[in-house]
Amino acid sequence: MKAKKLVGFFIATFLSVIALAGSSVVFYLKNDMKWCTAFAAVGAVIAILMIAELCILKKGVTSFVTKINSEMDYVQRDALWLFPEPLLILNEHGMVLWYNKVFCEEIAKKDNEAYGHHITSFIDINLAALFSKKYVIISYNGRNYKVRVNETDKYEAKLLLLCFEDVTNYVHLQEEMRKTRQSVVLITIDNYEELFRDVRDSEKALALVKVERLLEEFMGPTTGILKKMGSDKYVGVVEEQHLEKIVAERFKILDEARKIKVDEKTELTLSIGVGRGAKNLEESENDAKQALDMVLGRGGDQAAIKSKNGFEFFGGVSKGIEKQSKIKTRVVASAFIELIHNAEKVYIMGHRLGDLDSVGGAIGLAGAINKLGKQTFVVVDPIKNLAQPLIERIKNAEGDKLFLSPDDALAQMTDSTLLVIVDTYNKDLVESADIYRRAKQVAVIDHHRKTVNYIENALVALHEPFASSASELITELIQYFPNLGKIPSHYAEALLSGIILDTKSFVMKSGVRTFEAAAYLKKMGADTITVKSFFANSIESYQKKTMLVAAAEIYKTCAITESNVLGEDIRIVAPQAADELLTIKGVDASFVIYKIGDIINVSARSMGAMNVQLVMEILGGGGHQTMAAAQLKEESTNTAKLKLIEAIDKHLSTLSEQK
Repeated sequence: MKAKKLVGFFIATFLSVIALAGSSVVFYLKNDMKWCTAFAAVGAVIAILMIAELCILKKGVTSFVTKINSEMDYVQRDALWLFPEPLLILNEHGMVLWYNKVFCEEIAKKDNEAYGHHITSFIDINLAALFSKKYVIISYNGRNYKVRVNETDKYEAKLLLLCFEDVTNYVHLQEEMRKTRQSVVLITIDNYEELFRDVRDSEKALALVKVERLLEEFMGPTTGILKKMGSDKYVGVVEEQHLEKIVAERFKILDEARKIKVDEKTELTLSIGVGRGAKNLEESENDAKQALDMVLGRGGDQAAIKSKNGFEFFGGVSKGIEKQSKIKTRVVASAFIELIHNAEKVYIMGHRLGDLDSVGGAIGLAGAINKLGKQTFVVVDPIKNLAQPLIERIKNAEGDKLFLSPDDALAQMTDSTLLVIVDTYNKDLVESADIYRRAKQVAVIDHHRKTVNYIENALVALHEPFASSASELITELIQYFPNLGKIPSHYAEALLSGIILDTKSFVMKSGVRTFEAAAYLKKMGADTITVKSFFANSIESYQKKTMLVAAAEIYKTCAITESNVLGEDIRIVAPQAADELLTIKGVDASFVIYKIGDIINVSARSMGAMNVQLVMEILGGGGHQTMAAAQLKEESTNTAKLKLIEAIDKHLSTLSEQK
C-alpha cells in the first residue's frame, strides 16, 4: 500500500507542476507578471519537493545496500553475487532491491533494469501463493524455475529473499512421464450371444472382420497394443498422450461401430472401460474392469473412464438389445433362494416416494417369499408414497401385516435380516438409508442404468437395464422359486401394475419378455380392470395435468412446462403431463418442472428420439433413455428452466460433435 501511495504522490505532484506551469504561461501571455510569478514559484517549490522525495527514496535503497555491504565481509558478498542460482531481494511491497549475477544474466538480462520495479512487472509470479505454499514453479523465457521465499526483518524493514532453481529438465521429464503413462482399455461387443444367435456364419464372420478392422484403425495411430481375449472381448494398453486425443474425439469408435450391421438390420455396439491415471498396470486394469461393469450396467454402447476423480461417460445414444436368454435370471434365483433360507427374516424396500413399480414389485416378491415359509415385510413410508390405491388393495385382502414403516423396521432389524432393494441401484435413493447401512446382507433387483453411487455390497444382484421394470424382473425371478405354485391374484396385480406403469401400458420398452411376464401374471389371476383402477386420478389432478400441458413451450423439439402449483399429487400429475406432451407432433422429449418444498424436480420423458437420461445426468440426475428425472436446488422453477435449456443445448451440441 505504501508503494502505491508513493506512486500516486509522484503522479499527483507531476500533474500539479504541469498545471501550474501552464497557468504561469497563460498569465505571462496576458502580461500579468504578478500571477505569472506566483504560479511559477509554487510550481518550482512542488518540483523541488518531488526531487527531494526521489532522492530520499534513492538514499533508502542506497542505505540498504550500504548496510548489507557493511555487515558482510568480502567472501560473503562474493558468495551471494556469484551464487550459481538466481537470487532476488524484494521489500515487503514486492519492489526489487537487489539481485545477483546469475539473476542478471538469466532473468533480468540487462544490468539495473529491474531495480526499483515491482517483480510482477517482468515476472509472472503470485507472491500470495508463494507464501501459502512451500514453493511455486514459474515459466520465464522458455525456462522453468522453482521459486522459494525466505523472510527477514534484520535490516529495519521486512525483506524477502527469493531463490530461483532451474527445474526445466525436471518439468520436461515430468511432462514426458505424464504423456507416456499407460492406461488399460477393455472392449467388449454388447450382447454377443444374442446378436449372432440367428445369423448365418458368413454374416457373423463378415461382421467380426469389420469389428477387428475397426479396432485396428482405432489403435493404429497410437503406440499402444490391443489383443483379443475371447470371441467378444479385447484388452489394450494405450499411452496418455493418445488417450487424450481419443477423449477429445469422444470415443468416435462407438459411432463407427454402430455403422456395422448384423444381418443388414441390427446395429452392432461396443462397450469400453478405461482405467486412467493409476499407479501401475494392475491398478489400471482393476479400474478398467469397474468402468466396464458400470458401462454394461448402464445398457452398453458407451465408454467409461475410471480415474481418481471418479467416472466419466461417453456415448450411450442407442437402445439396449433385449436378451432372450433367461440363464442369468435362473442362476440369480438359485443364489437368491439360498440367501432367503439362511436369513431370519426378509425386508423388501424400494426407493423413496415409492411408485407402483417400486411398491408393486416389493409386494409381489414378498408374496412369493411368504409362500416359501419365510417371514417377509415390505418397508414403505405409509404416507409418502405414490401407490396408496395398491397398498389399500393389499390391506383389504390380507390386513396390514405385510407392511412396516421404516422406523418400525429399523427397530426390529437383526444381523440375520436379509434386505432386498428393488427398483433402484442408487444407495442415496433407497426408502431408508439407515436400514441399508444397518443391513449385513443385501440383494438388489433393478432395471435402471447404473450411476456412480450404486450399491456396491450386494451379495446377489439381478440388474438388467434392458428390462421394462423391476416388476418384470421379479416376475421372471419368482418363476424359478421351487414349489411356488400359484400366487394369490392380488400379488399378481401388484406386479402387473408396476409393468404397466413403466411401459406406459405396453408402449415404452416393451420386449418379448415383457409380454411373457404379463402373460404369466394374467395366468396367476391378475385382473386388468382392478389394475387400471390403481391409475385413476381425481378431477383436480386431471385439471392440473391439463394446465401443465397447455402451458408447455417448444424448444428445439423439446416440450418444456413448469408449475408452481403445490400439492402432493403433483408427483403423479407431472409424469403424466410429461407422457401427454409426447403425443404432440414434432416433440422428441418432454420436461415438466415442478417444486416441492425447497427442491425443484424435473421429470423427463421421450419416445427414444432423444436420450433424456444423458440430459438429466448433466443436471445431476439420471434414469433411462426414455424416462429420467433430476432434482435441483434452485430458487424458482424459472431458473431451473434456464439450467434445463443449457443442459439440452449441451447434449445436442455433443451429439452434433459426434456426428
